[in-house]
Amino acid sequence: MSVIGITLFISLILGVIFIICFAVEATKKRTSSLEHDSLLPLEDDE
Repeated sequence: MSVIGITLFISLILGVIFIICFAVEATKKRTSSLEHDSLLPLEDDE
């Protein structure tokens, strides 16, 4: 195979892996995140 063909093949594989990882992370239910946890000390007490 030519270098361009190998480069395209590897790029497609990395793109598919990224899309799968993104989809898995996006569907997870999270009760907290780093941004949310860092703002907790600023909340008013009820």
